[in-house]
Amino acid sequence: MTGIDFSVYLKPTLLMDYDHESIQTLAGHFGLVRDGEPKSQARRIFNHVRDEIKYNFYPPDLPALEMFRASDTLARREGFCIPKAILLASMARLAGIPAGLGFATIRNHRLPDYVKELMGTDLIRLHGFAMLYLDGKWVKVTPAFDSKMCRDSGLAVVDFDGSEDAMFPARDLKGRPHIDYVHDKEIPDRCFADVHPEKLWHSLLAAHAGQGIDLGDDEGR
Repeated sequence: MTGIDFSVYLKPTLLMDYDHESIQTLAGHFGLVRDGEPKSQARRIFNHVRDEIKYNFYPPDLPALEMFRASDTLARREGFCIPKAILLASMARLAGIPAGLGFATIRNHRLPDYVKELMGTDLIRLHGFAMLYLDGKWVKVTPAFDSKMCRDSGLAVVDFDGSEDAMFPARDLKGRPHIDYVHDKEIPDRCFADVHPEKLWHSLLAAHAGQGIDLGDDEGR
């Protein structure tokens, strides 16, 4: 694939701060190096972020930068879909794998009734996932739901083989409807190299209020 400036998908940013000591230490523990085998490194990173960073649907009561920044998510050991995706993308960049963020609208058929009442819908707009460039293509991967949560809730665990998209399955372990990906023209089909934290937070609030989403014009394909 030509015409992509991969340098913007490899550098540290305000949110993807893989130059932070804590992320560097974790990378050393996993042996992540820029000349390593990308697929195996991507799988190790994915599995760690999926399972060692507990999923929490509710955003923490913190400033936007601390809410989304990779090193802060690593320190809290929990996060919702977007912070977990940012951490995954950050560690992938550290390993020399071009990485960014993707967004989608999903319908969660298993969303608890009280959450649906609070939100007025079972649509989750601005669901975030990571995008990794492997084997000459962009691969979508979502590390949001940790394995323990899935086991406790009867949900299928998202697995990643290092090659193909790893997204939420349409049905749970009993065959009941779970996640549908919904086309939403407001969310561009692109890989974002970076998004400003305040812009991301305001877009998330607007999304859940049913208002227009504006992620800005940050670099990306």
